[in-house]
Amino acid sequence: MTQPDQLDLFSPAHRRERVVDWLAPAPVAKVAMGLSGMDAMLGIRDGRLPPPPFAKLIGFVMAVVEPGRIVMELEPREDLENTIGLLHGATAAALIDTAMGCAISTRLEAGQSSVTLDLKMTFLRPLSVRSGLISAEGKIIKLGRQTSYTEGFVRDGKGALAVHATATFSMIGNNLT
Repeated sequence: MTQPDQLDLFSPAHRRERVVDWLAPAPVAKVAMGLSGMDAMLGIRDGRLPPPPFAKLIGFVMAVVEPGRIVMELEPREDLENTIGLLHGATAAALIDTAMGCAISTRLEAGQSSVTLDLKMTFLRPLSVRSGLISAEGKIIKLGRQTSYTEGFVRDGKGALAVHATATFSMIGNNLT
């Protein structure tokens, strides 16, 4: 076994770089708040609205937009791995939280939005760069005036369930507070 002191872990041969560019979120948010949630989600999916900077950072895209249901997709990369060679759990958390929140958005009027109150996740299998295209599906369980409830599923490229989640969202915006 190679000892850590025998490896040059900082060698240029091990160096990676990833450049992320994004558009300023404030002007996009202003436009999106003037649209119904469904129109905003379709706009992001179809490229008429830029995705949020966080989506660009992690690298996920909105693949499916339906009333009360969103599917986000991510091609896993090594820059999302932890030191044991698996995707960090925060990657799945970001994907599923986004999918569930966006699912709620599909049912909201212009000026309305939601924010996560709680997120419960159960990790059923690890994900890695070998997992293939990862999908995160968020679905509304109950849309309420003050709080809404969602369920989510993260699956690997073969469709195997990797994470199950539920979340509660606080509703904010026009006529909801």
